[in-house]
Amino acid sequence: MATKRESATLLEPVSAKVKPPPLYKVLLLNDDYTPMEFVVHVLKKFFAIDEERATQIMLKVHTEGVGVCGVFPKDIASTKVEQVVDFARQHQHPLQCTMEES
Repeated sequence: MATKRESATLLEPVSAKVKPPPLYKVLLLNDDYTPMEFVVHVLKKFFAIDEERATQIMLKVHTEGVGVCGVFPKDIASTKVEQVVDFARQHQHPLQCTMEES
């Protein structure tokens, strides 16, 4: 009587190398019309930054033309940019907010 021989295939585990998603810097750009107090308010409201740090970032935007508000995954950074721009337009300020890969 013939016996059936089953072939057993053994798969070796393959370790997947997963890279973390790229992070994006959210930037505020200087303009000549948006009040400094409004910029501080935006930093506190949308980025949960305390008064002192918000003032430091605002002064950096004012003196150097650009300041980093935070670093986030792409979807969060994009949402924050939209929120800041919409909020600024609602209050009739030309504040610009952008993002770039860090």
